[in-house]
Amino acid sequence: MFKKIAFVFYAGLFGVTAQNNTTYWQQHVDYKMDVEVDVEKFQYEGTQELVYSNNSPDTLYQVFYHLYFNAFQPGSEMDVRSSNLPDPDPRIGNRISKLTPEEIGYLEVSSLLQDGKKLTHKTEGTVLEVNLNKPIPPGAKTTFSLEFNGQVPVQIRRSGRNSKEGVALSMTQWYPKIAEYDFEGWHADPYMGREFHGVWGNFDVTLTLDKTYIIGGTGYLKNPQEVGYGYEKEGTEVKRKGKKLSWHFYAPNVHDFAWSADPEYVHDKVKVPNGPMIHFLYKNNDEIQDNWKDLQPKAVELMQYFSDKIGKYPYEQYSILQGGDGGMEYAMCTLITGERDFGSLVGVTAHEMAHSWFQHILATNESKHEWMDEGFTTYISTLAMNKVMKQNNPNSLRGIYKGYHQLAISGVEQPQTTQADRYAHNYAYGASAYSKGAVFLSQLGYIIGEDNLAKTIRKYFDEWKFKHPTPNDIKRIAEKVSGIQLDWYLTDWTQTTNTIDYAIKSVSQEDSGTQVTLERIGLMPMPLDIYVEYKDSTVEAFYIPLRIMRGEKENPIPSMKRTVLSDWPWSNPTYMFNISRPKSEIKSIQIDITNFMADINLSNDYYTE
Repeated sequence: MFKKIAFVFYAGLFGVTAQNNTTYWQQHVDYKMDVEVDVEKFQYEGTQELVYSNNSPDTLYQVFYHLYFNAFQPGSEMDVRSSNLPDPDPRIGNRISKLTPEEIGYLEVSSLLQDGKKLTHKTEGTVLEVNLNKPIPPGAKTTFSLEFNGQVPVQIRRSGRNSKEGVALSMTQWYPKIAEYDFEGWHADPYMGREFHGVWGNFDVTLTLDKTYIIGGTGYLKNPQEVGYGYEKEGTEVKRKGKKLSWHFYAPNVHDFAWSADPEYVHDKVKVPNGPMIHFLYKNNDEIQDNWKDLQPKAVELMQYFSDKIGKYPYEQYSILQGGDGGMEYAMCTLITGERDFGSLVGVTAHEMAHSWFQHILATNESKHEWMDEGFTTYISTLAMNKVMKQNNPNSLRGIYKGYHQLAISGVEQPQTTQADRYAHNYAYGASAYSKGAVFLSQLGYIIGEDNLAKTIRKYFDEWKFKHPTPNDIKRIAEKVSGIQLDWYLTDWTQTTNTIDYAIKSVSQEDSGTQVTLERIGLMPMPLDIYVEYKDSTVEAFYIPLRIMRGEKENPIPSMKRTVLSDWPWSNPTYMFNISRPKSEIKSIQIDITNFMADINLSNDYYTE
């Protein structure tokens, strides 16, 4: 039995039960950074003061920092891992191994103090290991002061200089970032190309660089009049003095800080009614101007859609920045490639903007639960695109189910509990995180009902915003909303590669009625919706709850007659039920006409005479 310890938590972080069955807590940081960038050499140096609050029940004797830019060096763990994958990310491939000293990335900590006293530290690849002079007891704060310098690598993955589209600086994962410590301990994972986990806190960042550059990114710009940013178009000319300008940003309650900069950025902004200001920064390129202008009202619609379906966007601004190598989410912003056709431009914006909820407000550990942020984002952004782009697709998620089906029969699938870097195939990681992760939510709607799924998503946001939810947390919310037990679903879907395969085994005449025998072929159990169409064109539904659900969902089609049958115990490979009308009157029988149950073999789900 654990001893209960009382704490004073930042921002009201108490009263929630987490997966480890203790009162929820999370660490807190306050960053203050002052950084100067040499845009000719693509090098920078800076200072960082970090106030670290230990809200855990543990005394900390060491801390760890991420030094992500060290991944972009020949022989790094990212380089070696990419070289040994059968299907590496083509953006990486073997490119890191060919970088020259002038092209590599690096991040070095030259001095590190704790409360004014020097600390010993050691750099191991992309992780800085730090032994503390003074342990940090529960409830205490300490201040780390460090000096660092870095070199921006050639654009390879997410971060870099001089992207293929000509963006000068894509500055993501660019600073010494303290690792997260939670109920599982330290998460000081080396950077091998997957995604991230960070500590919630406030960022006060000053960036000094050549005065011709325009910057966009995380946080609120505190000195717009000084740098002239956004004022020229409003008729207030601000003359930039000297060779360099300092841009001062403040970002409250985020777990990352990213930015991009280019001397040719065009800056537009559009206000969302009753919502944030959306900033658009893109290259002054005639070939993309029209698409970026047309993107702006669509971005407003997307922001409104996500705020309605998940929860209100909590910040006063969001920035869409041309940069990076595809699309990647960051706090209060995204970097996307901009030389796309219009549909692709809106699509990548929809996906990355949705990440503002599923990762940058609901901050799962992406190294362990990447399917939660990528999958949930894929689910909601697909629905958003169907609405905003007026696609009018009655089943816009069909392609996502197809992606999962291909994974399930590929022979290379691994459980979703696999640590993100441990997937043997890059394809398996992607399909598991995006497609199978999205199907988790969609299929949850099949199990508990679409109305309950919508309630679950909103309640999940309300209870876990600005925290670090785990898979168990959304499962528990869905259970409370629906009254249905779901441990079996979370276990089979995420911790195994068990598949769903139900079949109509036989249909036979029995006295004046019809007997239907169903068969469970796959190992994963599910409740079943059976639809019987008669030759007189009427349709009747039969619902078979799964016994271990200990509950039932509401009729998904209230206008249709539905008979609730007895529960199906998972252990039984077959199940029989009777239809009161004779076989001669039956036109067809089908399992799940919605196709929201991810049965991997639909050919045996249908009977017709």
